[in-house]
Amino acid sequence: MSRERATALLVDFDGVLRRWDPAVAAGVEREYGLTEGVLGEIAMSWGLLQPVLTGQVSHAQWMVSVADALTPAVGADRARAAVQEWQSYRGEVDPEVLAFVREVRAAGIRVGLGTNATDLLDADLAALDLTDELDVIVNSSVVGVHKPAKEYFQAACEALETPPGRVLFVDDEDRSVAGARVAGLSAHRWSGPADLRYLRAALAY
Repeated sequence: MSRERATALLVDFDGVLRRWDPAVAAGVEREYGLTEGVLGEIAMSWGLLQPVLTGQVSHAQWMVSVADALTPAVGADRARAAVQEWQSYRGEVDPEVLAFVREVRAAGIRVGLGTNATDLLDADLAALDLTDELDVIVNSSVVGVHKPAKEYFQAACEALETPPGRVLFVDDEDRSVAGARVAGLSAHRWSGPADLRYLRAALAY
């Protein structure tokens, strides 16, 4: 039995709508004498990441924890400076994905941002001129649960005012795609702008 056509789109932020240039972190690590990849390794360690993604701690507190972990290697002042410089870069919008979002909305389809993010998300969206580009923002740190939990996707569908079977979700992580499917959404694993042709066909607008 074929699925009903999706009438709402839910897109991931990091890795889909927002891109990060790895050269920025690498440059900071070289400048401060840090091991290559250590900033991301510490920040993404689950013990530090999970609390900030569920709103238990703020983005600022998360970054203090990262600096504290770096302090034994370079000292407190340099650790704080390195983290501050690293965090001053807030990524870049993928222009092809943004054009697609605008195209979908112009066709009358609601578009939500479905992201595991911190309390800095609204400021990031403003800095990247994305505040008015989406109908709904579903931030894990506000919802209190993160992808790929079923409860996250239930909250997203409620925010979109669309039943799960009518929502198409796009994410670059297999676990999130699998979680969305368990929750009843259609889901596509993002691999780059070449996927846009498929997504346009799936939405059939």
